[in-house]
Amino acid sequence: MRLAQRHPRKAFTLIELLVVIAIIAILIGLLLPAVQKVREAAARTQCVNNLKQMGLALHAYHDANEVLPQGQSPWSAAYQAPYEGAWSWQGYILPYMEQDNAYKQAKAWQNASNTYSWNNPVAGLKMKLYTCPADSRGPVAYPGPANGLAVDQSLTGYLGNAGTTSSSFDGVLYMSSKVKLVGITDGTSNTILVGERPPNSNLEFGWWFAAYGYDGRGNGDCVMTSNDLAIANYFISGYSSAPNLPCNGTAAQKIGLQTGNPNVGCDAAHYWSFHTAGAQFLMADGSARLVTYANNGVLPALSTRAGGEVANIN
Repeated sequence: MRLAQRHPRKAFTLIELLVVIAIIAILIGLLLPAVQKVREAAARTQCVNNLKQMGLALHAYHDANEVLPQGQSPWSAAYQAPYEGAWSWQGYILPYMEQDNAYKQAKAWQNASNTYSWNNPVAGLKMKLYTCPADSRGPVAYPGPANGLAVDQSLTGYLGNAGTTSSSFDGVLYMSSKVKLVGITDGTSNTILVGERPPNSNLEFGWWFAAYGYDGRGNGDCVMTSNDLAIANYFISGYSSAPNLPCNGTAAQKIGLQTGNPNVGCDAAHYWSFHTAGAQFLMADGSARLVTYANNGVLPALSTRAGGEVANIN
């Protein structure tokens, strides 16, 4: 019986291998933008869910107390019962964010210690719901013990609407605020409650629990204004050198809703986000929406609770 003649298998040539690699590279190039879009969409959806959770908590607080929480408790009360100077609105809604134990711990420690709020152990609690998933850094904290504080200071990318300026008190969440929903006469669907501003890269602003802010009123820390040149000038003059990048605009370009970069210190003075096109905002009626950068001009009108303005978002 004659055995069939065996022929050696022909290997791929170098040109064929290069063609296959090129095709794979093209397919990956086509696939990556689609994957990125899916990730961005998922991050936007989760961010909206975070804001809605905070909206539910703020409304639950209102139902229980007949008033929305203070945007920030006054620092002058730091050594007066109940010793909650510089507590933020996010600290006050902890019981309605399924963090009742954390709230009780914070209250018990504060009453017993009567000392700086940023030494409270709860200040180091990293809250996933207070961090936008579009921020690839995830929940971050300022290293407290390395800088003379007892605990780390965890940060947030969601700031309450203090109004147009630091001293106007025409928003919803500002120092010592006691705003009722019925007092939002511009309409709860037309008034901002919370907006996005990621923490800056040196982690000095965005402390969610004990927030002193640039002015002692929590501004730039736990609450934000929409039309305040003073806060813009503060960040331009104080945060334009290393480790921050130089400020890339004037004060008028660093207020309201503008594109931002965590490494640019003066971008801590205005709303922005890691989402493309704009930032997510929680409205006083509990709804959440993306407001594009093109709407910067109407942001002051959306920031007042009873200004009588008519604002249309494009």
